[in-house]
Amino acid sequence: MTGAPSMRGALMQPVARIFGTSRGAWAALAALFVILPLMFRSGTALTMMSLMGISIVFALSYNMLLGQAGLLSFGHAVYFGLGAYFSVHCMNAVIRADLPLPLPVIPLAGGFGGLGFAIVFGWVSTKRSGTAFAMISLGLGELVGSSVLILRSFFGGEEGVTTDRTRLPRLFGVSFGQQIEVYYLIAAWCLLCMFLIYRFTRTPLGRMCNAVRDNAERVQFVGYNPQVVRFFAFCVSGFFAGIAGGLAAIHFEIANSGYFSATQSGNVLLATFIGGSGFFFGPVIGAVLVSYLQVMLSDVTEIWQLYFGLLFVVMVMFAPQGIAGLLMMHRPLWSTGGLPKVAAAYAIALAPALVMLTGAAFIIEMTYHLAVKAADGPNMTFFTVPLAADHLSAWLSGGTLIAGGFILFRLTWPVVAAAWASAQSHKEQPL
Repeated sequence: MTGAPSMRGALMQPVARIFGTSRGAWAALAALFVILPLMFRSGTALTMMSLMGISIVFALSYNMLLGQAGLLSFGHAVYFGLGAYFSVHCMNAVIRADLPLPLPVIPLAGGFGGLGFAIVFGWVSTKRSGTAFAMISLGLGELVGSSVLILRSFFGGEEGVTTDRTRLPRLFGVSFGQQIEVYYLIAAWCLLCMFLIYRFTRTPLGRMCNAVRDNAERVQFVGYNPQVVRFFAFCVSGFFAGIAGGLAAIHFEIANSGYFSATQSGNVLLATFIGGSGFFFGPVIGAVLVSYLQVMLSDVTEIWQLYFGLLFVVMVMFAPQGIAGLLMMHRPLWSTGGLPKVAAAYAIALAPALVMLTGAAFIIEMTYHLAVKAADGPNMTFFTVPLAADHLSAWLSGGTLIAGGFILFRLTWPVVAAAWASAQSHKEQPL
């Protein structure tokens, strides 16, 4: 089968040369995982980095469906949650029977649990693709989520199932009672899963997943069954999602119905799409960003999920290839020396854009306060600034910030366009 390579495949080639095939790149990533807790020592930072590691594995497992096989799933949290439950039950069984099974191998129980149910559910759901597959995944998610209150012996009802990771046999004297020990365990599994998932994308099966994503009819024409290819991709994805769930169970020492929620499936979809599903490192960027914003924004505002939704809408409309796509778009400018010109233009446009966004957040927060928290009175604070949400001056200030910021931002567009044109002309000049 011949044909022009897809744009996505063409863009992934330089990333593969830089990120995947270089042993130095993987060694640098491992070194980064090691030194991060030495740079950020607080308990909050360690917790956040642990959550980032779990989210990276979960997002990469999801991208094996969305980015590699072209399957949009609304119920991927099923395998994450089942992996968490299998890991918790495995830990409790080890404690009760006093088995010589250390904590670092527990995520495999979650992985095999996710794999087992992926085999069962995947054989049915992968018979269809597109919208039908998405609806089937949503139905399966609701089915498993509702089973939490029915199969109490396994799921523990609303309270879930708890465990104690420190009671498992120690490995080299490490009890994993401290957060930094848990972080290094999650980091090790995260790095291993990243490497294995990347290697999967370079196998013939991984390439065939890309072919099924791009044109299933041609794949069938050359003798392959697209449903079988999707099924294998689904099973591998479920395995790594189960490992992510096992890491979450180790981190929180509990498995409950929250792991199966639509929010969990939505978060991994947001992380993967915002980061860029067409690139291997896209879900990694998205997982890190979403995890950071979840922790930080939840401390700033009660409606942080609304801002996540707005960010997703903006990315869909203006950057469908995600953050990774934006970065790769600028890669030629880096090699030709035109990136500083474009970066300077971006810096000029950034200030009015921030003013406009501040005004929008101002209006959103006042609207939420008057609509939901009216019983608390009109007085509120916006970034430590006290104000009265029912005063006209406050609304005029917000509107002025939006209008003024947008006008100034619009005036910077020709500057950015000129910088791009200059960088492109510099690129085309012969050396």
